[in-house]
Amino acid sequence: MSIKEMVKDKRVYFLFYKEKELWYETENGFKFPVPIDDVGTASMNRTDKAILFMRWIRKHLALVETWEKLKEDTIEEGC
Repeated sequence: MSIKEMVKDKRVYFLFYKEKELWYETENGFKFPVPIDDVGTASMNRTDKAILFMRWIRKHLALVETWEKLKEDTIEEGC
């Protein structure tokens, strides 16, 4: 799923707080963290427009894709 499909006319929902990160989930089930240090003095809502979270969604999506590539490479190498 593309990032546009995740955020266009969609919402995110707050899940939990752990280790200085607020975890949210998109309508399609993608979970991602928002570091408390990035929030500053902003108010974080229980639910909000996904487009406002695109920065963190994109960042975590890239991380997940990197993990998947490493996992595939490890399987191919037989480790």
